[in-house]
Amino acid sequence: MPNLSIDNELFALDSTTISCSINLLTWAEGKYSRGAVKMHTLLDLRGSIPNFILVTDGKYHDSNVLDQIIPEPDAIYIMDKAYVDFKALYRINTHNSYFVTRAKSSLKYTIIEQNFNIDEKTGLRADKTIELTVVKSKKLYPEKLRLIVYYDAEKDNYLVFMTNNFEVTALEVSYIYKNRWQIETFFKWIKQNLVIKKLWGHSQNAVKTHIWIAICTYLIVAYVKKSVKSELSIYQIMQILSNLLLTKRR
Repeated sequence: MPNLSIDNELFALDSTTISCSINLLTWAEGKYSRGAVKMHTLLDLRGSIPNFILVTDGKYHDSNVLDQIIPEPDAIYIMDKAYVDFKALYRINTHNSYFVTRAKSSLKYTIIEQNFNIDEKTGLRADKTIELTVVKSKKLYPEKLRLIVYYDAEKDNYLVFMTNNFEVTALEVSYIYKNRWQIETFFKWIKQNLVIKKLWGHSQNAVKTHIWIAICTYLIVAYVKKSVKSELSIYQIMQILSNLLLTKRR
């Protein structure tokens, strides 16, 4: 992992929405009376391999998937602010696991301690130990949390990270979150290889079968990459295979 020397397993959790016709897929309800299928994925960032996948309709809330995952001890789960569910986050904490997520702007807290020994040249702006102050939130998550403010100079944007990990440095927390980009690449490949409108069937089982075939193809290529010890990425290998299929043989 770039800029990281930690031994923890790293997992990125996110979902992607695949738009579809509500007239054809009546079970796949999405927002605003549109059809949608959601694929919730937990990606192992050490090898860009899916560790967990759940396919649902478009109305299924992202944070609900946390109840379906059994946290691994010492593993770090990276999520965006859609997964800020203090009951679920505390469950991760009780499994001796860690999370790194974006804090919501509405977060209410009191500062217990603050580290002023930070180098702003790195982008860091604050490293605080906090406690939640809203009664309901504090009941759901009674332990201390860590809040880190990082300035992204490229996008001229301030990012506020929330974590239960007090062992890594504040800068490492920001680097950990940056590695979320890998799951976006995975979703991009899945969408490029899924054309819902051309499915042979429109039942829930048919759509899930289509998705799982795409995922199995991805995993086979990942296995081949590991077997031949290729330095190419999984996505580069997939691109080569796609071009070979279009090459006319003599």
